[in-house]
Amino acid sequence: MRCSLRLLGIAALLLPTLGVAGVETATPVLQRLDLTHHWVGYFSLAVMVAAYAAATFEEATELRKSKPMLLAATLIWFAIVFTYQQRGLDQLAVTAFKSNLQTYIELLLFIMVSMTYLNAMKDMQIFDALKVWLVSRHFSYRQLFWITGWLVFSISSIINGLTAGLLMGAVVVAVGKDSPRFVSLACINIVVATNAGGSFSPLGGISTLFVWQHGVLAFTEFFKLFIPCLVNFLIPAAAMHFAVPKDKPTIEAGEVHLPRGAKRIIFLFGVTIGLAVTFDMTLHLPAAAGMMAGLSLLQFFYYYLQKSTDSRIQKPSEFDLSLNSDEINSSILEAKRLEAIRLDIFEKVGRLEWDTLLFFYGAMMGIGGLGYIGYLDAISKIVYGQLSPTLANISIGLSSAFVDNGTLMFAVLTMHPDITQGQWLLLTLTLGIGGSLLAIGSAPGIGLLGQAKGQYTFSSHLKWFPVILLSYFASIGVHFLVNAQSF
Repeated sequence: MRCSLRLLGIAALLLPTLGVAGVETATPVLQRLDLTHHWVGYFSLAVMVAAYAAATFEEATELRKSKPMLLAATLIWFAIVFTYQQRGLDQLAVTAFKSNLQTYIELLLFIMVSMTYLNAMKDMQIFDALKVWLVSRHFSYRQLFWITGWLVFSISSIINGLTAGLLMGAVVVAVGKDSPRFVSLACINIVVATNAGGSFSPLGGISTLFVWQHGVLAFTEFFKLFIPCLVNFLIPAAAMHFAVPKDKPTIEAGEVHLPRGAKRIIFLFGVTIGLAVTFDMTLHLPAAAGMMAGLSLLQFFYYYLQKSTDSRIQKPSEFDLSLNSDEINSSILEAKRLEAIRLDIFEKVGRLEWDTLLFFYGAMMGIGGLGYIGYLDAISKIVYGQLSPTLANISIGLSSAFVDNGTLMFAVLTMHPDITQGQWLLLTLTLGIGGSLLAIGSAPGIGLLGQAKGQYTFSSHLKWFPVILLSYFASIGVHFLVNAQSF
């Protein structure tokens, strides 16, 4: 069902344009060819839909989703540049390709640094320590329901939603092993809270990062959505509160000792985020430039840790006294090797979700190609021309329950609709919280379906669909109320 719904969503996004544009007419300023009725247009549209369908059926085919999307982007731009080259306009198409590529590279560098820091914090057992602390407090199920909800609502505004959701999901699965009902309700709460928390910050998700990266909204303007997002989290949580068991779980708490440097890495991550914001708002450089500056700080800190750790490993007293000198030297070398791997920054980079990052390359370049062909201009005229901006943004937000919100946001940004700041905020809000409507509507939901398999399911989430839909429209109403001056 998930596959067919997502395919239906992307088809609905692209197919209505087939009868809109004329054949190969150049715009007066850019001389861009209208290829919507040319073989290139039909070919590119078919390739993109086929690639998205293949990515959607990834679990069934075991074909990584990045592969068909990369091929689709390559074929689409090859066809576009080949056609332009025949007319002596290849430089126009090449310039358009480079513009889309620059947008992707800025996104890639930003996410790369952010995820590298998260991998470093995982290796430092920072998230494990948080989980153990929560488990050891002996909270009741209802207290844990609210604590995990509030925590994930807060931290998802800084780190990606999937990581935040899986972190809190690990907590509820650990403490709720004897209460499937608690696990199910807590997971629903985590999905809603994660998507809501990630919608009022440019750092909270791909869609908000796109808007900030394109300069549509300034960094501080996103925080106007805090109250609407808070409403979106609280309404379902308050409704589910009475269904959560009142008793306390019986669990045994473990213990985690943070390695040397763990707290300083948290501090450096905060400094890195500050550099990204400063570079954007003060120097007017891409936020990715500030993130790369923060990566250099992490590299130098790891260098310091490695050198200072090497001197500690030299002490023979740390090893078994029954070993001879050769065995002690061998143990020292092995300890150094393992520590060098643990403190290798490029090992953290290598563990990024490269399949997802390459999938976004294919999606962004493919959608950029369809936009250059002329399809997205035609869609914009239909969606934002025949419908009011409010109705259009609400409808697009609802479709994010089926189609990836990052893909949808990039498509809208490529359309360049002429809408007010309030409408851009509305689109950001609806695309962020719309993924909470279904368990398959967002990365946190999909991740928790696997993490809490058999306890949190598609049908258990669907039971609370009416109240989540109510919170969707309630948050929209609150946005119009508290941000009326933005319209």
